[in-house]
Amino acid sequence: MAGLLSGMRVVEGAAFVAVPLGTMTLAQFGADVIRFDPIGGGIDYRRWPITSDGVSLYWAGLNKGKRSVAIDLRSDEGRELAIALITAPGEDAGIFLTNYPPGGWIDYEHLRQLRTDLIMGQLVGDVDGGTAVDYTVNASVGYPAITGPEGHEGVVNSVLPAWDLLAGVTLATGILAAERRRHRTGKGGLLRLPLINVALGVLGHLGQIGEAQVNGVDRGRFGNHLYGAFGRDFVTSDNQRVMVVAITPRQFQALMKAAMLDDAIAELETRLGHPLDSDGHLFDAREEIAALLEPWFAATPLADVAKSLDGNRVLWAQYQTTKELLEHDVRASPANPMFAEVEHPGIGSILTPGSPFAPGAETVPPAPAPRLGEHTEQVLVEVLGLSQAQVGSLHDRKVVEIGR
Repeated sequence: MAGLLSGMRVVEGAAFVAVPLGTMTLAQFGADVIRFDPIGGGIDYRRWPITSDGVSLYWAGLNKGKRSVAIDLRSDEGRELAIALITAPGEDAGIFLTNYPPGGWIDYEHLRQLRTDLIMGQLVGDVDGGTAVDYTVNASVGYPAITGPEGHEGVVNSVLPAWDLLAGVTLATGILAAERRRHRTGKGGLLRLPLINVALGVLGHLGQIGEAQVNGVDRGRFGNHLYGAFGRDFVTSDNQRVMVVAITPRQFQALMKAAMLDDAIAELETRLGHPLDSDGHLFDAREEIAALLEPWFAATPLADVAKSLDGNRVLWAQYQTTKELLEHDVRASPANPMFAEVEHPGIGSILTPGSPFAPGAETVPPAPAPRLGEHTEQVLVEVLGLSQAQVGSLHDRKVVEIGR
């Protein structure tokens, strides 16, 4: 099945999360993504999580639908092959994404001498081109200081690599913008994206730079409370934990109706001297509101909680582990069109996501990640025009590896 980007060829030389996610996003729309790695595999090829046999589920997750070429990147001949793939001719080719350090053998100025309309997306860590990863960026921008329970001393790291994930989709968006310009003008270009800038941009977009600069304060820790409105976790009588959210006054009224607290809230508003009719008022009164809700949740089993919340169109969800999600939630199953059971080399059949867009977006179905070097011969013959004998010679001299 052809996707919206069918015919586009993208070359990837990268590790970690952001760039592989960006190219995989393009692959989900039908782009032909060719990933090159060193013979034997780079640091991603065995990255955790792994199966009991040591096969990387991380590799399988971030390289779905790509083609794999294994090259001796320490040798001049191997590097020349990688450069030839990057700069190979083709109207919809000449697109390269990497997080390799600036300069060195993959240098934009050198590459564009070989292909003047080259589009190159390069993720770097810091603004000056220095190194950084998600955890160091997160430490720099302040989120660990406001994450965790109220009153907690110290910092709490996030388990979600948010900046890597945002950087990946930002790179994909930038590549599409650059490709559109090239289609109109014939000009390529270098898109250098510092990971720190992704995080700093979010601080500004969400008002946190203004909060510190204008109000002169750092945001505090609020535990599981939703900042700026009402939201918190509660435990039901059968020891199930749920999260409820009320961002608008209408949503808050629906929650109070579900918990049969209309009269209690009216009394609270009288004590406060104002109605709870804004997200700010809801946040300021979060502790008082939670104190009213806790007894209802504590006295009510989950099934009845769900019936009442759903009946009043309340925003809520039950907390569950990933294993519980897969066992009980139909959204994480082939009933959701983004998923399919796919056979992955060395792993077996696992539930595999495709593009998160709903059907009709002209994406391609989920596909397995390749074995290392699985497409070396195919790509060198098809893209570079080498003969099978030439590829065989490269393999015999250990310049490339042909996966089986």
